[in-house]
Amino acid sequence: MIYRHDSQKNVRRTAQPTASRALQAKYRWTAPVYDILDYYWERQYRKWRPAILADLAGDVLELGVGTGRNLEFYSARVRLVAVDLSAHMLVRAARRAQEARCPVRLLQGDATDLRDLPDASFDWVISTFLCCVMPDALQPRALVEIERVLRPDGRFRLLEILYSQHPALRHRQRCFAPFVEWLYGARFDRRTRQHLEGTTGLCVTGTRFLKADTHLLIEGVRVRL
Repeated sequence: MIYRHDSQKNVRRTAQPTASRALQAKYRWTAPVYDILDYYWERQYRKWRPAILADLAGDVLELGVGTGRNLEFYSARVRLVAVDLSAHMLVRAARRAQEARCPVRLLQGDATDLRDLPDASFDWVISTFLCCVMPDALQPRALVEIERVLRPDGRFRLLEILYSQHPALRHRQRCFAPFVEWLYGARFDRRTRQHLEGTTGLCVTGTRFLKADTHLLIEGVRVRL
């Protein structure tokens, strides 16, 4: 099995946005206990991951790979580059990469600046829960990069968490939202869909909720301009 973990010193850098630096610092101390803290939610997410990833093939970019929870579900038809902002999270992902069925290259990097990845080099871009962590101010920059690295007619699939429109469920979300933001940097009020609609090179082809009206899967394609 091919496996590569690019160290930080081998990745070219530009000045990071303040928000990205803050997230990087947060996950420095969250990473060692991330899987333990996420155990309750992962019992549900693990049921979704195979269906989200089963049809992927070719060159795939995963943004926000975290501790590598998706890695075991990629098929052998995939050649994967998996990016995360946190080197500490990648240490955990590296262990799971060794058991993956596909070749994996782990890369520390910022989704808003993927300059180490060539233009039009991926058939798919995948992200599960990156968007709810990424501040709205940074999302347009990340979408520009997604558009750039996707091949014409390349596809993307993003899993997002939103506030429910049902009062009781929304109330429960609001109760633990401060904890989720403090621990993960995640919020339930990101405007990912709106940012996508404002991106000329990316077209949303479908959306569906995986749970209630909170866990939204957004699918789309890079259009030929």
